[in-house]
Amino acid sequence: MLRILVRLYLITIVAFSAAMYLVPDLVIKVFHQRFIDYNLTKSRGLQELIARQFRSQPPAQWPALAKTMDEDFHPLQIALVRIDDPDFSADERARLQAGKKVVRVGDWGSRTLAVSPLHDQMAVKLVMPPDPLDVNLLYWSINVLIGAVLLACLLLWVRPHWRDLERLKRTAERFGKGHLDERTQLPASSNIGSLAHVFDTMAGDIEKLLNQQRDLLNAVSHELRTPLTRLDFGLALALSDDLPSASRERLQGLVAHIRELDELVLELLSYSRLQNPACLPEQVEVALDEFIDSILGSVDDELESDVVIDVLLYGTLERFTLDPRLTARALQNLLRNATRYCEKRIQVGVLVGEHGCEIWVDDDGIGIPDDERERVFEPFYRLDRSRDRSTGGFGLGLAISRRALEAQGGTLTVEASPLGGARFLLSLPTSR
Repeated sequence: MLRILVRLYLITIVAFSAAMYLVPDLVIKVFHQRFIDYNLTKSRGLQELIARQFRSQPPAQWPALAKTMDEDFHPLQIALVRIDDPDFSADERARLQAGKKVVRVGDWGSRTLAVSPLHDQMAVKLVMPPDPLDVNLLYWSINVLIGAVLLACLLLWVRPHWRDLERLKRTAERFGKGHLDERTQLPASSNIGSLAHVFDTMAGDIEKLLNQQRDLLNAVSHELRTPLTRLDFGLALALSDDLPSASRERLQGLVAHIRELDELVLELLSYSRLQNPACLPEQVEVALDEFIDSILGSVDDELESDVVIDVLLYGTLERFTLDPRLTARALQNLLRNATRYCEKRIQVGVLVGEHGCEIWVDDDGIGIPDDERERVFEPFYRLDRSRDRSTGGFGLGLAISRRALEAQGGTLTVEASPLGGARFLLSLPTSR
């Protein structure tokens, strides 16, 4: 907002300065003759008195009289000049030869030169001196004071806009972070009251839609688990009987499908809970080496026999504050993803710095194309099957992992791995 005020003030000052210096010149050029006539009338008496002084003396004494009057009229300059002096314009020479007085105008239409003819060859000129330095400084001080008054007026005008726009900005930021009940609460009399009303209406509609979506997801997920449990129990009972081998295989396939569907329901519930801003993350201080070791142990049974996991611990690993449940869930999903795409090697690195903790998971698989590195974090998005050498998963694991990190104020990104595959980089800030 300060940037807007500075820009508005600069535009105002530049426009004011340009108007102060350009508009007077334009007006004087348009009404030049009127200013000339006005100054001729204004200086007629003084010019006539000076001309009479010279005409009362013989021409031979005019130089001495001019010198004396120049000293008496200082800082005004009085001097004799020839009518055909090249400093005069053709129009000025014609006026002087016709016996008429001449004046010149400068800035703001002020008189700078007045000339009175004495006879057909000589004239006396009166030159007005420029303003002294202190007077110029006073004029500049006036301009500065005018600029200060303009700034005060702009501040007085901008302040309510500034205050209300800052409130709207804070509300938008909190709403974007998941506080869906946040509203601007600006009165209709505010300068941006109509904008705030539109924003609050939009926020209410979004909150209602998201709550309906979350409630529907939770309801469907919970309702699905009951018939799934019954089917699983019923198939288990059926498998306990003596059955032909073909029938047993078909039933075992159905059990696998039911458990896969149950796992999908659990993933949906997890993703739905992470979207709820009311679920604040825990803050627990853990030993990172032990924490990583426990996570590796939880996925050890899922590794193929020829896959090796290396762990790199950089520096002295201090205890770090994080949400163990959310962070463990994110790392487990990343490790499962790595086991699905790796060839033979996975690498886990941990680095604690001044501003936070970084944990990365590398694999030596086929990697992720640049144009899909953000899309893989979208719910239910999966890479093209031509690049997916194994099936399984629902496309929710990476979305859940990113949500779990964002809930703690962290980030999850993907880039190329030194091993040749993909690197998922998990960053958590230091707890304040």
